[in-house]
Amino acid sequence: MRGLLVGRFQPFHLGHLSVVRTIRAQRADAPLILGIGSAQASHTADNPFTAGERFEMISRALAEAGVDHCEPVPLFDIDRHAVWVAHLTSILPPFDLVYTNNPLTRVLFEDAGFRVEAPALVDRVRFEGTSVRRSMVSGDTWRECVPTAVATYLREIHGPERLRLLALHDASGAVGVSR
Repeated sequence: MRGLLVGRFQPFHLGHLSVVRTIRAQRADAPLILGIGSAQASHTADNPFTAGERFEMISRALAEAGVDHCEPVPLFDIDRHAVWVAHLTSILPPFDLVYTNNPLTRVLFEDAGFRVEAPALVDRVRFEGTSVRRSMVSGDTWRECVPTAVATYLREIHGPERLRLLALHDASGAVGVSR
């Protein structure tokens, strides 16, 4: 059976890669679905990248790292917590174990009868999406926080420039998102 790791992957960083490697090592016989959460959200300071861009980041990073049997799948929010898990089980391949550190996601899946594990986080201060995005905006070193393939892709799509532009709009109040 498969496992399901739910995350926004904004962007996919070395902490995510470490978690995926650990899960795959523990369950080498079971494929892993990487649920790209909030797939409908993009072009905001909190969710700057599209689901397709996050899919590409994940795919390139896993290929570069030699990690196989992972299936990235966009997951769109439906804004109805009571039926979210049923919605996901209707669109995803079967899975028997959910990995998340999000308290709401944990409760929703446990209430639906799924086994849920919290993967160990690696250097959470450094490898955290918000920190990586802030570094991209400020021009600090962010490339060391993401796989090389992701850094290359982010440069290709002008990710840091997009984030700087979004941060400018955020500071002026034109886009109502947090930093």
